[in-house]
Amino acid sequence: MRLNSGYEDRKARLEMISLMDVMFLILVFFVYSIFSMAVHRGLKVELPAARGVPEQGERVIVTLAADGTLSLNRRPLALEDLVRGVTLLWRETGTPVLISTDRAAPLGVGIELLGRLKEGGVERVTFQVSGKP
Repeated sequence: MRLNSGYEDRKARLEMISLMDVMFLILVFFVYSIFSMAVHRGLKVELPAARGVPEQGERVIVTLAADGTLSLNRRPLALEDLVRGVTLLWRETGTPVLISTDRAAPLGVGIELLGRLKEGGVERVTFQVSGKP
């Protein structure tokens, strides 16, 4: 004698809840790993002390190291190439320029850079400071 349990008529099904949980965990893992791999867009410099207003948003970072070398977004460049690159970026995007200088950097190079950027038409240029008086 054969008994009918009803199990024979059921079709196979895929449980989606566990798959969604796994996909959510993978998504969380990738989000956290992206935040931990944040790109630091500058060279290590000891900033001059002054009071400043915190600025937010996208910036073009120009770094003037203690030995007088210049770099644009961590890419070392000569003064002429740097001014040309920043001017082109300014004309294309209008992104403000932030000059990050080391405290021991020569003042003349910083002032010359600022003047050349102003001559090139860059209107929004500022120096980065530590915020400590």
